[in-house]
Amino acid sequence: MQNNLIQQNFIVPAKYKGKRIDATLATLLPHYSRTLIKEWIETGQITIDGKIKKPKDKVTGNEHVCLEATLTENTSDQPEDIPLDIVYEDDDLLVINKPVGLVVHPGAGNRQGTLLNALLHHCPTLTTLPRAGIVHRLDKDTSGLLIIAKNLKTHTALVDQLQKRKISREYEAIVYGTFTGGGTIDAPIGRDPHHRTRMAITDKGKPAITHYRIIEHFSSHTHIAVRLETGRTHQIRVHMTSLHHPLVGDMTYGNKTRLPKQASEECTRVLRGMKRQALHARRLKLTHPTTKESIEFESSLPEDMQTLLRVLRENKTPVPRHSRFAVNPAQRHPRESGDQEKTIEHENPATVKNNDKKQQGESS
Repeated sequence: MQNNLIQQNFIVPAKYKGKRIDATLATLLPHYSRTLIKEWIETGQITIDGKIKKPKDKVTGNEHVCLEATLTENTSDQPEDIPLDIVYEDDDLLVINKPVGLVVHPGAGNRQGTLLNALLHHCPTLTTLPRAGIVHRLDKDTSGLLIIAKNLKTHTALVDQLQKRKISREYEAIVYGTFTGGGTIDAPIGRDPHHRTRMAITDKGKPAITHYRIIEHFSSHTHIAVRLETGRTHQIRVHMTSLHHPLVGDMTYGNKTRLPKQASEECTRVLRGMKRQALHARRLKLTHPTTKESIEFESSLPEDMQTLLRVLRENKTPVPRHSRFAVNPAQRHPRESGDQEKTIEHENPATVKNNDKKQQGESS
């Protein structure tokens, strides 16, 4: 079908020299599965410098890749009548508010009951789109806004906006420890070589940039807003942990519950009962692929995070000047330390840049 024809041309960056063709293209075409890319290579729907190659062949860099493929209907995943919290819908796209606990894509141990299954039931034509039109993802235990394309033209346009960092994604999180100001974390993220189910900051990782600003201080916790420039797996969780400020409830990267001094019985109960990372995709802003208008969506914090904020406020005491989890004095706000804005190199390959106070009130 003509409407399901994908056409794309690009040059392989020289840095991929020596890597397998299928692995390289899976990186350069992240919205298609490696299995599908391998099939396209084998059937000649992807050519390299005009020639059909084998998936295991190596790239030399600077090759011309031509993709002309027809998407076939997805018959392996079944539609399921799972309720969706729809924030917005038109003929081109769909924005949903994902609840905690809902897996986005089927995978090992999660072949059913996913967002993808729900989308196939809600809109059966999504069977012809990559990943049923899902162009970005949220972790199972992260709540909030997700955008879904309903046709190939919209899918292509949204993927292009994501790659060019033109879609603004803002999150809210509650982390351990106290900050003196917002900042930017610029640190590559890749698979943790020692724990394959985790991600880590590594020189071999992909570029990852996270901006954060303070919403509210508590005695030993901080409510922050986070804006992503990139969308790496577990990006916010890994980056905040690299600053020694893991997310409340994150048992993968935070390891254990930390209680404030003289915590009330309710505060203790709520903190210990938070069994998922306190992270919510609060705001999405993008250009509508058809109307070209700027559109923005917002989602309220879920009940568990609202309850956590309430008990932290009720348990709030003045922030000590030298808290156990306080930011290193070298990272303090320029106006508080008397220094000019500075960039701090960490032991891991991360770069943190402190923002000026006037930027903390700006939306990001």
